[in-house]
Amino acid sequence: MHEFGMCDGIVEAVQRRAGGRPVARVRVRVGTLHRVVDAAFQQAFAHAAEGTEAERAAVELVVIPVSATCQGCGVVVEANEMVTVCPRCGGTDLDLTAGEELILESIEYEAMKNEEA
Repeated sequence: MHEFGMCDGIVEAVQRRAGGRPVARVRVRVGTLHRVVDAAFQQAFAHAAEGTEAERAAVELVVIPVSATCQGCGVVVEANEMVTVCPRCGGTDLDLTAGEELILESIEYEAMKNEEA
């Protein structure tokens, strides 16, 4: 499961940014070409986050479809699979513009507890 490798990197990035603050939520944008399975991603993130600031964090996974622009006719195509032929002109000179992302989009921290007594 490649989700474990992805989540190791994501948790490392979260740790660098968290600076010891407990994390409540993480939002990750991932292109559909990564073929991420949500349940496997959730399990891999929980495993990678054990003992870190993100240990109790909820993970929101936003899957981005493939997007390609035909260099011949300019049409923009969105799909859930790799696009190799333009549906309008039949051209094969396509520029992939989305679908391969892996982006740590946001981190939400837990509210700091007031330690006054």
